[in-house]
Amino acid sequence: MNDQREGNEDRAEAAGERAQHPPQQHGESPETGIDCDAPHFFSLHRDALREWCGERGMQRHTADQIVDWVYRKACADPLQMTNLSKRNRELLAQSMRFTTARRIDHRIATDGTQKLLMAWERGASNTDPASLPVLNAAPVASGRQTECVMIPADPRRTACISSQLGCPVGCRFCASGIGGLEGNLTAGQIIEQVFHLSTLDAVERISHVVFMGMGEPLANLGAVSDAIRVLHAEWGFGISARRITVSTVGLPTAIRRFCDFELPVTLALSLHAPNDEIRRNIIPWADFSTIDELLDACDEWFHRTGREITLEYILLGGVNDREEHAAELAEHARRIHANVNLIRYNEVRGMPFQRPNSDSVLRFQEVLRERGVNTHIRASRGRDIAAACGQLRHEHAAATRQ
Repeated sequence: MNDQREGNEDRAEAAGERAQHPPQQHGESPETGIDCDAPHFFSLHRDALREWCGERGMQRHTADQIVDWVYRKACADPLQMTNLSKRNRELLAQSMRFTTARRIDHRIATDGTQKLLMAWERGASNTDPASLPVLNAAPVASGRQTECVMIPADPRRTACISSQLGCPVGCRFCASGIGGLEGNLTAGQIIEQVFHLSTLDAVERISHVVFMGMGEPLANLGAVSDAIRVLHAEWGFGISARRITVSTVGLPTAIRRFCDFELPVTLALSLHAPNDEIRRNIIPWADFSTIDELLDACDEWFHRTGREITLEYILLGGVNDREEHAAELAEHARRIHANVNLIRYNEVRGMPFQRPNSDSVLRFQEVLRERGVNTHIRASRGRDIAAACGQLRHEHAAATRQ
């Protein structure tokens, strides 16, 4: 039985890792004149950019100047990089793609949370994203779209970003998996989301990153790992590794593989249920591994890395929010020395789940704390801008069909 489950788990993980973008077209973008095969800036490590510049007759320090403009000055328009020669600016404008996503929607909540709906296309213009039009009046189909969110909590500015186009997990309460998985995002596309969020009004600098947007990060581990390295690098965004959180629905083999990652990031397990019966009813991938197997992998993470796991637990009214569920969850958390983040469900149109009332949420937290578990209730942010994962994309797709 265990062999069969491990085989199913490997197939589930492989399904995410095999997901690729649709075939790319060669030639020149008719809209921009940029070579469609030109490298994407955010996919390049600084050393690779130095090599690229050297091959084109630029001095080595030119690459460092470009990196400074993008990561320090939040400028992605090479024609505005005034300390570069005119020749180098023009060469960059024609031979390198900087921003490759188009903003489909930008919403700002009353609490300051900002959400972007992005469409990923080839041959995008080398234009500063702050000047890109927002097409609120023209909903488009959900293909090749992802969401990212900037969450303010002074002095923090947290970027919640996606790792895949769609999601292979298909949690029954989440809009991200509607339509399944279209493909993996590249490391550059992952990093570009943070750049776009960093250019929004009242942001100045992203201080924290959470991989809690669309997709399963550990099913796109190579790109996610490369992106984290640039987000952390002193020459990149310079974000402390301990301020970067990777949230996974849980594949034991992938968690164990991630133990070898060289940077001390935080791992969060999206558990969402106190027992296997409930978990299988709300998370299809729960068929591939039991909670016991997941906790064994998380325990290995704790002992190999010395870093605690965070258990993410979304409270669904009448489904997993009773006191006996809290008692079960407390046993799991104590077993692996985990803290617990409780998340009140944000309703998604067309889904049958309800947001729990405040009294039941507070009692749930109280039961956990009585059992010695460090527990926090995550503040609900951006409810007035469809901030739940995949919700904005889902609403746009629904509007398109009307």
